[in-house]
Amino acid sequence: MAELRYWVWLSTRKGIGARAMGDLLRYYGSPEEIYFVRKGNYPRELNINTASLEDKTLSNVSEILAKCSDRGYSILTLGDAAYPARLKNIYDPPVVLYVDGKLPLIDEEIAVNIVGTRDCTPYGIKISEQIGYEITKMGGLVISGLARGIDSAAARGALRGNGKVVGVLGCGIDIVYPPSNERLFWDVKNFGALVSEYPPGEQPDRGHFPARNRIMSGLSLGVVVAEAPERSGALITASLALEQGRDVFAVPGNVDASSCRGSNLLLKEGAQPVTCGRDIMELYAARYPDRFVEARKLNKLDERGAQILADRELSELPAKDRASKRKTPKKAIDKEKSEDYIDISVRPEGLSPDEVKILDFMSGRTMHVDDIIEGSGIGAPKVLSALTMLEIAGAVKQEPGKRFAALFK
Repeated sequence: MAELRYWVWLSTRKGIGARAMGDLLRYYGSPEEIYFVRKGNYPRELNINTASLEDKTLSNVSEILAKCSDRGYSILTLGDAAYPARLKNIYDPPVVLYVDGKLPLIDEEIAVNIVGTRDCTPYGIKISEQIGYEITKMGGLVISGLARGIDSAAARGALRGNGKVVGVLGCGIDIVYPPSNERLFWDVKNFGALVSEYPPGEQPDRGHFPARNRIMSGLSLGVVVAEAPERSGALITASLALEQGRDVFAVPGNVDASSCRGSNLLLKEGAQPVTCGRDIMELYAARYPDRFVEARKLNKLDERGAQILADRELSELPAKDRASKRKTPKKAIDKEKSEDYIDISVRPEGLSPDEVKILDFMSGRTMHVDDIIEGSGIGAPKVLSALTMLEIAGAVKQEPGKRFAALFK
């Protein structure tokens, strides 16, 4: 614990970036040695702002450590064997990683980062969900920034495939940003992990997100740009991926759509074109035979689940922007089954024990989420996760005011 406090102290020095911290560690050998350098004795040749290094106060560090201990957060440092070697080997790895959830063994995973614009089209949402779903269904791991738009769609698709997601945040792991993604954050934490180089309580900041991008690509074997305009943080991530020696993929988009100009430009510059998750996973099959799952009849997102996920993405947008991005309703066809004829006595198959327990408790009623949490006795994180999967399965329907209607008894 004594050594850990010096790692946290170093990581919280304002005005000193990850590269400079790396230079200091190479020069002195450990954060403890850096801490005990006397005022005025830091070498000038490192060209580092020493003002924050000369602040030896540890009270803030103690608060961070106490908060992590109370909430069950893990802290990984560059000196830990569990720190992902894939990330450690980039030019400017974060000195410390805070983790909420269970971080997979990244170096053994076919980890793929899916990025794109926040102001995406229904096409971007659909293809991102599909690629995320197929990657995890075939044994991969999705890395996501959990931002609105493409990031969130890819994460939801991955969870739909019963896969793992690692969310990399530009704020503390206890901050939900954007706030509308609260349920997605719970799901990611329960089925993977939330990670950040920023301590708990650190609020989102414009400068945090470009820095966050290097971690997303650093954890990954490759980066997929699903939909991005010419000016986009996704293109920054793609550039960082190239610097780190990662593969860069891009999804072809409508040549007339401004939201696809950046991703289409990547294709012209040599990015590998992909149209599905299989294109990516088969590239890594020989290198990771124990992880790769050959899915000859890989099921895409069912239409109902895809529409639920798309509607949830659209709900995050300002009201004035929703109409232009909403999908054109599908024309009615002969003999299409109407929901009016659903047999409420027959439940979907393959439900988890938590999902069954929630449906038993709701017993065909419409209830507020707080009442479901209290009455089921399962706990908020598991209830929120189970409700997401039940909604996708068509067993419950979300209504205004955080209320859910059970469609089956």
